[in-house]
Amino acid sequence: MHDIETIVIGAGAVGLACARDLALSGRDVMVLEQHDLIGSETSARNSEVIHAGIYYPAGSLKARLCVDGKHQLYRFCSEHGVAHERIGKLIVASTQHQLADLETIRAKAAANGVADLTLLNKTELSAREPALDCAGALHSPSTGIIDSHGFMLALQGGLEANGGQVVLNTRVERITPHSAGGFTVHVSTETDEIYAITAKELVVSAGHGAPSLMTGLQGSQAPKPYLAKGNYFKLQGKAPFSTLIYPVPEPGGLGVHLTLDLQHQARFGPDVEWVKEFDYPVDPARGEKFYAAIRSYWPDLPDGALVPDYSGIRPKIAGPGEAAADFRIDGPGTHGQSGLVALYGIESPGLTAALAIADEVTARIG
Repeated sequence: MHDIETIVIGAGAVGLACARDLALSGRDVMVLEQHDLIGSETSARNSEVIHAGIYYPAGSLKARLCVDGKHQLYRFCSEHGVAHERIGKLIVASTQHQLADLETIRAKAAANGVADLTLLNKTELSAREPALDCAGALHSPSTGIIDSHGFMLALQGGLEANGGQVVLNTRVERITPHSAGGFTVHVSTETDEIYAITAKELVVSAGHGAPSLMTGLQGSQAPKPYLAKGNYFKLQGKAPFSTLIYPVPEPGGLGVHLTLDLQHQARFGPDVEWVKEFDYPVDPARGEKFYAAIRSYWPDLPDGALVPDYSGIRPKIAGPGEAAADFRIDGPGTHGQSGLVALYGIESPGLTAALAIADEVTARIG
């Protein structure tokens, strides 16, 4: 009746995790990806941090799925040989006034089930990270870093080992209901070939493209999409830090923080730049604001030490000045269409939460 049982649109970390989980449940699964490489959009342009689940509102999908996903992700990496490191994180208070913010953050984390944060005073912090000049900090031991592409390759391997497949260079143009139930997915290829594939079930994990693909489907209430660009700058030379450094969060993001890759090369970012179109080059002039932000906790940052690195664009569903939106996972209970799940606003901590999101999608698709 249908060409394939289940189609997943989008081969980012979340789409691949969903596809693997659905294949493990015994389904015949195909992933459609518009680019020529898996995870080459949002999933390839992030901090590669395994988040602890600290900041999100209690009871939100972000809170629940991040904490669950974090535990699953560490196990997955160990079992599948994915490079990662439980490196820890310091959330630093640059002023005495911000010490109260740390207490608020710790209480919010505890409400999410993250009870391992410890408060460090100025002396303890200086002993741990002498280059920092801050009033205090929270230490998060369960924060880590990961090889995100290695993770996605392992997900793809798990999908294929269970009979699934990833089809690259295949752009989904639109989705329509199928006359016999299920869905018709209209696609185009890099050679301008246009054809349709039918499926009983459909998961729309298309990141930025999800709202437009869902617009027009009966019962769908797709949110308005926004583009929030995050720019990163690389530190020339060796960083004098052994852990990740985050300032107290700012509206729209987590502030200009220091992350380390698996080679312990330091980069700073992301900032928050609202844009109207996809534009990935990093403007060197934005580095001036980076210096000021970083020197609030690392005053000895040398002049000229930062160089533009890369940027990513978050698939936001709340705009400038609005409260941060939760993940949206719209299943049949939301839009009334059996066998359809659409994912919206899967930004940070989407990478950390990917395996838990996959569980949620499998449960909701019916």
